[in-house]
Amino acid sequence: MCGIAGLIHRKGTGDIGQEMTSMLQALKHRGPDSTGFAIYGTPESNQFILRFKVAEQEDLASGFKIHDEIKQRRAIVDERLVSLGVKILEQEDATPYAYRYTIAFDGDMKKLADYVEDVEGAEILSMGGALELIKDLGDATVVSDQYELGDFTGTHGIGHTRMATESDVDIRSAHPYWAYPYNDIAVVHNGQITNYWLMRREMERKGHRFMSNCDSELLAVYTAHNLEQGASLEDSLKSSIQDIDGVFTYLVATQDALGMAKDTMAAKPMVLYEADDIVALASEEVSIRSVVPHEIDTWDPYDEEVRVWRT
Repeated sequence: MCGIAGLIHRKGTGDIGQEMTSMLQALKHRGPDSTGFAIYGTPESNQFILRFKVAEQEDLASGFKIHDEIKQRRAIVDERLVSLGVKILEQEDATPYAYRYTIAFDGDMKKLADYVEDVEGAEILSMGGALELIKDLGDATVVSDQYELGDFTGTHGIGHTRMATESDVDIRSAHPYWAYPYNDIAVVHNGQITNYWLMRREMERKGHRFMSNCDSELLAVYTAHNLEQGASLEDSLKSSIQDIDGVFTYLVATQDALGMAKDTMAAKPMVLYEADDIVALASEEVSIRSVVPHEIDTWDPYDEEVRVWRT
């Protein structure tokens, strides 16, 4: 079933971490297995936020050996970053297996991502000037507290509550998905893409790399490809309705925008609230009301509807 939500502040910043936590917690009943956030702060010149993990949450139960392996994997990642000329400005341990680095780097981002991902057990969750992607097992409150998202201030965010139906209950299968290795592009999706493998092979022929077998990742890669080719976010969303088969509603975020698209059948729910200062979207109205407590008017976007809002 799953639940998706998005929020954008149109006139500055807000308490995005706390707001997205409330919205996703209200959707817990749609997906209790894992929760993910893609939240956007204010970028700093020539700096990037690197979020990565070197193990899964359940690996910690394996004993002292896995803890030693985790330390070794992280040390290798550090060595590889330094060898590429990355300046590590700040290191934070989000969990014993997931980390947040602030880095300065003016080289090839794809080479950097490939080199880190080549370390056993390592997976980059996101890399960008504004984007921070956090996902783990548990509901929104559990994940938010674990990663200390309550104090995060930013412009916009998207999130996902997942019910595992066709893949494992692990971090790799959780949403959102980052468009590897492109900065600041993330997607959450509710539905099923029936021409996933056909579209994936097409993207791979064009040189793109996939980090999972989840059909939702295709939407992130597809968006990144279109933007790289010069398309606007709105054009990419419109094209997806024609190019991608299946039943889907999805949200995509970039450094300065939030967009949504619904397929021709419009079978997957989406509720929209729009005001002068904020726009909120979610699978259910209860999610929006968790951050807009006064009386509001909401509506359901139509089939094939595409919308884009900018910060």
